[in-house]
Amino acid sequence: METMEIIQGFMKREQQEKIEKYRVLNETVKKGKILFTGSSLMEQFPIHELMMNEGLGLTIYNRGVGGFTTSDILENMEEQIFGTEPSKIFINIGTNDISDASRSFEAVLESMLENYERILTQIKERLPETEVYMMAYYPVNETDKVPETEWAGAMFVNRNNRNLPIANEAVKKLAEKMGYHYIDVNAGLCDERGMLRREFTVEGVHMYANGYQVVLKNLKPYL
Repeated sequence: METMEIIQGFMKREQQEKIEKYRVLNETVKKGKILFTGSSLMEQFPIHELMMNEGLGLTIYNRGVGGFTTSDILENMEEQIFGTEPSKIFINIGTNDISDASRSFEAVLESMLENYERILTQIKERLPETEVYMMAYYPVNETDKVPETEWAGAMFVNRNNRNLPIANEAVKKLAEKMGYHYIDVNAGLCDERGMLRREFTVEGVHMYANGYQVVLKNLKPYL
């Protein structure tokens, strides 16, 4: 078995375990609170620790799952969204769709948006009173701290700072179509080159807590 297949198998099992943990956690949540959901960009948001540092007395449930695409969320809507019955949903999903280097950017964007609309349609049907905030995708850093691996080489074929603004504009239009909020909370994340700041990023894509601290500062007015 190829190394990549082993890694993917392990990741799939880990994702399934997280979904099961969320299912059980949802049995004890307080309804009508705030939900963060999406992929690893949301799962790795250290929102509870940052909120304690800021003295924010909010209840936020995080149901992000690393590696998830829009298709994955569609298969796990109950655990990642409906089970918490939130008053507000902050969603960041689609970057793993865009990261698919086996297809053109136009093709992955089209299929991602179709799935995203299906997600939002289900939310509107099941949670008609819930406010939904669709977050702009974070910038990436295609040169600094990027590991020399096959994964890294393919990562930025479609998911780069030329295409992400195009994806963000498409998500903004989708939000308008669905009657939801599009929010860009990325101010302060980029360096003078327009890339995710070196000190914020782990490997060009994911962020340390200092990057999320900037995001939280921009996010506060919507919480």
